[in-house]
Amino acid sequence: MSKSLRRVEAALAEAGLAARVLEMAEGTRTAEDAARAAGCALDQIAKSIIFRGDASGHVVLFLTAGGNRVDAAKAAAAAGQPLGRADADFVRAETGFAIGGVAPVGHLTAPATFFDPRLLDFDVVWAAAGTPRHVFAVDPRDLLRVTGAQVADFTT
Repeated sequence: MSKSLRRVEAALAEAGLAARVLEMAEGTRTAEDAARAAGCALDQIAKSIIFRGDASGHVVLFLTAGGNRVDAAKAAAAAGQPLGRADADFVRAETGFAIGGVAPVGHLTAPATFFDPRLLDFDVVWAAAGTPRHVFAVDPRDLLRVTGAQVADFTT
């Protein structure tokens, strides 16, 4: 089992969530792949979109519905700082995850996190569990609570 996956499972357990992590043979690198593998609607995928906070120098995480796109200007306004591109090395160093498997929990450094209200339209959403092949199902209200995210308008 990967260290990333173990960190996510530990974070979920510590938060008191009985979320079961599933390995998807076909992979879940994109929201479309994850929705197909989980057998759910595209917007039930909680995508983790990472930016570099220009003022903080740290990760800023946007959890958004799979069919939505993050609007850079709205995201910067929500974060209260200019945002820059987060390359793969930065993402791994800050979160401990590779791009394509960034989970909403279990980060090496706790990020400032913002939450797409669209996710709250569902009873269950699916999120990456630390690898491009692992996901977990969770009530979006529980996900909001355990991530400490702020609900914000940052999508187009």
